[in-house]
Amino acid sequence: MTLMVSGLYAGLTALLVLALSYKVVKFRRANKIGIGDGGHQGLSIAIRAHGNLIENAPIVLILLALAEFNGMPEFLIHCLGTAWIVARLLHAIGLNQGQGGHHFGRFWGVLTTWIVLLILAVANVGFFLGL
Repeated sequence: MTLMVSGLYAGLTALLVLALSYKVVKFRRANKIGIGDGGHQGLSIAIRAHGNLIENAPIVLILLALAEFNGMPEFLIHCLGTAWIVARLLHAIGLNQGQGGHHFGRFWGVLTTWIVLLILAVANVGFFLGL
């Protein structure tokens, strides 16, 4: 069995990681800040958008790959993978546009991420229990 579908979403996640990393580097270079945020709110927000993705991606991608390996239907892997990518885009956009405060994208991005994580966690436990 291959993990081509979950591999697709791992690749898309990696591209998003690169885009958010680039944004941090761009802020750092423009403001000559090597470490930390230098009190610059825009840089602080960019760091958190990148960091939040990095914090969530490993567990979601591992669970997605395991679900695919354990026989979850391909269309469900696509549904969860698409929801994951959309959620992370919404979160990054919402965090930036909301300047760290409340924003539609940030709220729905986090909520959707949690829902995807919960579904994958329950599915993988279910695979183990034979459900």
